[in-house]
Parts: sequence; C-alpha cells; structure tokens
Amino acid sequence: QVVLWSATDRPARLFVEYAATERFQNARRVPGPTAGPETAYTVRLLLEGLPAGQEIFYRATFVDVADRTRVSMPVVGRVKTAPEDAADVSFVWSGDTAGQGWGINLAWGGMRLYETMRRLDPDFFVHSGDMVYADTPLKAEVDLPGGGTWKNLVTEAKSKVAETLEEFRGNYRYNLMDENVRRFNAQVAQYVQWDDHDVTDNWFPGRVLDDDRYTVKSADVLAVRAKQAMLEFTPLAGHPPESGRVYRRIGRGPRLDLFLLDMRSYRNPNGENRQTVLTEAARILGREQLAWLKRQLVASRATWKVIASDMPIGLIVHHDYGRRWGSEAVAQGHGPPLGRELEIADLLRFIKQYDVRNVVWITADVHYCATHVYEPARAQFTDFAPFHEFVSGPIHAGGFGPNELDDTFGPRVVFAKSPTVANAPPTDGGLYFGHVRIDGQSGVMTVSHRDVAGTVLHSIGLSPKLEPAGRR
Repeated sequence: QVVLWSATDRPARLFVEYAATERFQNARRVPGPTAGPETAYTVRLLLEGLPAGQEIFYRATFVDVADRTRVSMPVVGRVKTAPEDAADVSFVWSGDTAGQGWGINLAWGGMRLYETMRRLDPDFFVHSGDMVYADTPLKAEVDLPGGGTWKNLVTEAKSKVAETLEEFRGNYRYNLMDENVRRFNAQVAQYVQWDDHDVTDNWFPGRVLDDDRYTVKSADVLAVRAKQAMLEFTPLAGHPPESGRVYRRIGRGPRLDLFLLDMRSYRNPNGENRQTVLTEAARILGREQLAWLKRQLVASRATWKVIASDMPIGLIVHHDYGRRWGSEAVAQGHGPPLGRELEIADLLRFIKQYDVRNVVWITADVHYCATHVYEPARAQFTDFAPFHEFVSGPIHAGGFGPNELDDTFGPRVVFAKSPTVANAPPTDGGLYFGHVRIDGQSGVMTVSHRDVAGTVLHSIGLSPKLEPAGRR
C-alpha cells in the first residue's frame, strides 16, 4: 500500500489517477478526501492492492468544492512499491532541514541536497528528525564566515519561534517553497521521524521553558500543536491512524525490515540521569515502545533489520552544550550503563539472547557524518553482539561536530567527517546523507556517506549472517 499526501489552498477534493506506465495507460481514477481548513487544506489518500516491486505513476488534481469546473494543475509523481522477492533495495537517509538560521537561499540553488539524493533514484527516504526548525527564526541576511552574505527567503511563520498551530504549519509550508524539496517529494517515498527542533530545542515531556522568546512555556502544549502539524504535512500514518504514534515497522521485502523509533515522546527529563537500575525514571524509549521493538525484531524474517533512531547511541550530546551538563541523547559518559543507557543495554542484551542477526542502526542529529562499530571487547557493558551505527546529516542546516564517544558500549570510529567550525554554513559543503544498497541476490549491504555534490566520502560492505534455522 502507498500513502499519497497533497495540499491545496482552498476547500477542494483530491482525485488521483495511477498506472504502471508513465503514459498512464489503463489508469485507475480514485476519489480522495476533501481538503478543508481543519487540516490546513492537506489530505492523505491510501492506495491499496498495488502490485509488489513495481514503479507506480500517479497524477493528482484538486476540484474546487465551490465550483467543480475549477480544477488545479496536476501534480505528477511516482513511487516504488516494496518487492515480494529478494530484489535489490536502495534508500537514503539524513536529517535536519533549514536549521541554525540557514534557510532557502535561491541564489545558492535552494536546498540542493534533496536534488542530489533524488538523482540516486532511491526506493525511499528516511528523514531522521528535525524536519523543521520550529524554534529557529530566520533572518533575511546572514554574514558568511569567509565574507559574503547568505540571503534567506523569509516568511511570517519563520520570523519567530513557533507557538501556535498555524505557526508550526507555516514551518512545514516554508520547506515546501523549495523546488528541490517538492521535486524530491513527488518522486521518492518517505518515512519520517521527529526530534526536538520539530517542537523546540531539547524538549522532553513536562518541560517548562525558560526562554523569553516564548509566551507558551509548556513544552507539552507546544508538542501537541507540533505533532498535529507534522501529521498534517507528512505522509506519516499512525498505528492506528488516530493514535498519532510515530514509531512503527516498515517491511520492504525479504531483504529489509525498517524500524523507526521515537526517542522524544516517552523519555524521562533531560538531566544527569545517573540511575543504576532501569526504572520509569531512566528511559528514552519507554516501556511500551521497547517491548514493541523486541517483539518486532524477533518476529522479523527479513535479512536486514535497520533501526532508524532519531538520536545516536554512543555520541555524547549535552542538554546544556555551553556548560557540558546533562544528557540530551542516550550516552551518559564513560563507564558502565547509567540512566537511559540501561534501556539500550537491555535491548542489546535481548538482541544477543534471541540471536537476532544483521541489526544495524542509522541516525542523524549531530550534523556530521560517521560510521561507528560497537564491539564488546572495547565496552564497559559486554553482553551484546557487535553492530554498526551510521550517522549522516544535516540535509540543510549548520555543520557541527565531532562529538565525544562514550565507551559504555565500546564504539570505535571507522570514519568521520565534520566541519572545522561550529555552525558551518551550507556553502562550506558540510551537508551529508547516507545511502544504503542491498543486493537482492547476495544480501550484501553497502552503506556510503555522501556530500552535497553526491561524492562518496566513505563506503563499507556488510555481509549478512544467516538466521538460525528456527527463525527463517
């Protein structure tokens, strides 16, 4: 099945034609829902019963409710359905769009990394979070470190921090003003996650903001409005839809199952997090999501199990960057598992205990690219099987890094590339994404990091380990 998303500017009903050929031979026409102000004139349409492993072409139009003779210009796109057999799989991932004050600069070509990813013709894209920077207003002009000026396209919604539902909606509308984004969205299926900047920096449930820019101080109130905007402006379908649940499992054929996590909604407060026993006060996934992930991993029969995390495991990310205080991600510092690390240790132990093989992690968040391998022989906590974590981003935001590695789970840097200055502008070239290609015949997974020009910065091939006979 495929979820199609679209938007209009008035009350209008969506109609979609789709076919297996670009000429729309033997096309089917499906009426969709009516877009109204209650969803900011956005709609989603579920297409079911599509053939597996095939490219589907679609053409979407809106018919004005007030005057049915008025029909919008068509939007034409395509999508690749998941295969039933062991076919090749290709996808890209990254995170962090329009952050740190770097918005759409038409003179620079807009958000160019989206076009670079599109040209690889991936089956789908994983946005690892920070789809918008609702807490970062844009200025019309920003001085570049080496001289010159970066000129942002600025809208009313991007001129202040987002507090109202309409302001959060405006952040998503802003990104859609970029032609690279629109072209990419029409041709590449997407699975999305959220993180902090989709609401406000380093938010957690129950947080009260100490920020003079905000009149709304409750992060919980902001998160409700931010999530509604996210559900309206993405093809994210909850499980069930009315739940608004972000974490989910996506099957992409016999070679790949994708597990998208939500490390934001169920976490305990950011802080020291030095607990030595796993309790409700020491969580980042939450009891229910962790139990779900364990069940889904054991049930998976796919060759590769890719866990898409909105935050890295072994990189130290402080809640207060200036004071280097508190934990914003998982890592608590060197030594045995503490705080949120206890939940990850429990998961890693489970994966080893149940012999779930070929698990890799992908993420973004820290605004540089890196490949890490986690090895028990180097770790303080050793009851797990070795695995790789791939970090790649940002799509279009300031460059940072590298972050310090925490030795709790024994990570080792295989490759890393980061800018030489903090908040490096897009013009410095520090925009990155990851590309994964799984060979349908051999099952070998090749993971590469690439820059805004599409240049391969590092590549590694991983051969799958056969599953135990009882789990095939």
